[in-house]
Amino acid sequence: MRNRLFYHRWIRQLPILLTGIALSLSVANLGASEVSANTKNEKITQAIETLQQSQQRWIQINLSKQNLVAWEGKTPVYAITISTGKKSTPTRVGSFKIQSKHKSTRMRGRDYDVPNVPHAMFYQGNYGIHGAYWHRRFGTPVSHGCVNVAPNHAKWLFDWASVGTPIVIHK
Repeated sequence: MRNRLFYHRWIRQLPILLTGIALSLSVANLGASEVSANTKNEKITQAIETLQQSQQRWIQINLSKQNLVAWEGKTPVYAITISTGKKSTPTRVGSFKIQSKHKSTRMRGRDYDVPNVPHAMFYQGNYGIHGAYWHRRFGTPVSHGCVNVAPNHAKWLFDWASVGTPIVIHK
């Protein structure tokens, strides 16, 4: 009888115990993602500090402010308003380097096909900084993940930067 009573109490408390375990796992997972985000933020901060201590040319893209700053070491030399990826197609955060440059290129995706995209500088796969003649919504995230720049600014950046120029993208 005593074992049966203990068994019934334990069974009645099982949903509470399982909820507690699930909650603990959720909190543990949340903590892991926060640690991952903090680690990424620390690496970005470290990359910026290292670049500012050099005389190197580099590009900083702030997704929250929708702006781009071209730097030579710790000296800003050019600043513009940009348009980055919308929520459904975000611009990737991290440290990159310009891998290729194209005076003009065609860009295609699932729901777009744009010819003659001016002054494209790709830094990771199909992600790049390029001129955007098809909109004037700079300051608002509207792209498919690339960094859109007014064509005249894209030309300046294209002429200033070279393959290998570091790019730091952060929120």
